[in-house]
Amino acid sequence: MDSKPKSLNLPHEISFYRRAVNSLVVGAAGLAVFLVLLPLGAIFAYLVYKGIGSVNWAFLTQTPKPVGEPGGGMANAIGGSVYILLIASAMGVPLGIGAGIFLSEYGRNHFGNFVRFTADVLNGVPSIIVGIVAYGLVVLTQGHFSALAGGVALAIMMIPTIARTTEAMLLLVPIQVREAAYGLGVSRWRTTLSITLRTATSGVITGVMLAFARVAGETAPLLFTAFGNQYWNWKANQPTAALSLQIFSYAISPFDEWHRQAWGGALILIILIVVSVTAVRVAAGRGMLRGAN
Repeated sequence: MDSKPKSLNLPHEISFYRRAVNSLVVGAAGLAVFLVLLPLGAIFAYLVYKGIGSVNWAFLTQTPKPVGEPGGGMANAIGGSVYILLIASAMGVPLGIGAGIFLSEYGRNHFGNFVRFTADVLNGVPSIIVGIVAYGLVVLTQGHFSALAGGVALAIMMIPTIARTTEAMLLLVPIQVREAAYGLGVSRWRTTLSITLRTATSGVITGVMLAFARVAGETAPLLFTAFGNQYWNWKANQPTAALSLQIFSYAISPFDEWHRQAWGGALILIILIVVSVTAVRVAAGRGMLRGAN
């Protein structure tokens, strides 16, 4: 007696299996995103909890008060951090982007490999070592601590990150873009600066912001270079206050008032980093949209 084989609804079963696997993978990806954002959210929430009570108008506009005298703020440290970061960016960003352009366009040789290796090693050097080197190169040469020395130390830390990110972003630009420019008679250097680099602007800016965020909260290099200052200073050859230095100094002190101000300074530092990175990304995005139109 012949019996017909039982028919299987394979398309339905395969579709159910694919949907189940897709839901599982999407759920795992969502969980991974949550676990990545959780530490950042927890840090920011704790800083708000501990530091928001110390942040007021006086904190943002006044210099530190003597020990035992209530009040005061970190205005000079906020301004000093911005000043040192501007000095570091003025040196580190052009050098880092220039190194990245060289590695991408002209670095396919032994010297380029040596530069890549050096950048990778420098990217892993502890910040305190960079501070000691800047101390020997700048502070001992000048004979005193200074904002310039702090800027040099932070610039050294920024360069490898910017260089490697710039190289990676330029290599992502399709070769057809370069060939089209060459076909129109555009020179190689002009193609690199006017077309290739402009195409990779978003990625390059991301690398710059990563480097900026990394050095913005550094303390160890500034201990050997900028040293700190209880007063306002806008001279590049003089010791200068910085938020990270002020936070460190207040955090290890035995005074409760300084501890509270240290939490407030940490909150302000995080806010400054987030605001500056966001502002640059938004400005760059709008500029690219205008260029595309």
